[in-house]
Amino acid sequence: MRTYTHPDVLTIGLRDGWADPETDPTRIDWKARQASAAIPFEVIDGRPVNPCEKTTVRYGRNELGHWGEALAADALVWLLDGRGRRWILMVERDDGHGWALPGGFVDPGETALEAAARELAEETGLSPSDPWWNTMPPRYVPDPRASDEAWMVTVLCTKNLGTLDHFPPVTGADDAARAAWVRADNYDTLSAHLAEVYGGKVFNAHAAMLVTMLGVA
Repeated sequence: MRTYTHPDVLTIGLRDGWADPETDPTRIDWKARQASAAIPFEVIDGRPVNPCEKTTVRYGRNELGHWGEALAADALVWLLDGRGRRWILMVERDDGHGWALPGGFVDPGETALEAAARELAEETGLSPSDPWWNTMPPRYVPDPRASDEAWMVTVLCTKNLGTLDHFPPVTGADDAARAAWVRADNYDTLSAHLAEVYGGKVFNAHAAMLVTMLGVA
C-alpha cells in the first residue's frame, strides 16, 4: 500500500492556498465535508475513502491538495462553422497533462456555474454575453493526480454558441499555456485534430467525459 503526497502540496500548495494545511486527516471535521459533498463518501478510522476507484496511492494526497472530495467545474463551449462542423474550446494545460476543457476549483460561496464561467474567462478570455448555460449532474473525475484519500468531482457546464462564420478569439492565460478551437464532430475527430495540429492529446481525466458528450466515430 503506497503512501505519497507530492512535495508541492505542502510548499506551493500551502503558499498559494490550494492545499489543506492539515497533514493528519483524522483531525479534520469530516461530518461537515461529507454533508457538503457532491458525491457521498465514507470515512473509516478518521480517513476519507475514495467513493469511485482505488488508485495507486492508498494513503496521502498524491498531487491534490484537498483531503477528500475537491469540487471543480468545467466549461464545454461549442459552435458550428458554416459547413456544419462542430468545434469546442479547449486549453493546453501548463502542467504537461495535455489538452482539457477550461475549468478549475469551485471557490467557497461560488456555484459550479459561476466557477465554470469564471475559469473560462480566466483561461481563454472568452466571456459569452448570453447568460444561458446547461448544467450537468456532478461526476467523478479519474484524475491522474488523485489518491484513495484525495479525489476530484466536477460539474460540467455546457454552452452552445450556435453557427458562426468567425470564431471568437481566445488566448491561453492563467494556468493554460494555450487556448484553441478544436474540431470535434466526435471524440475521434477531436483526438486526431489535437494530434495533427498541436501534437497534443486529451487530458486523461477528461477523456471519458468528452466521449460521453461528443460520441465516437
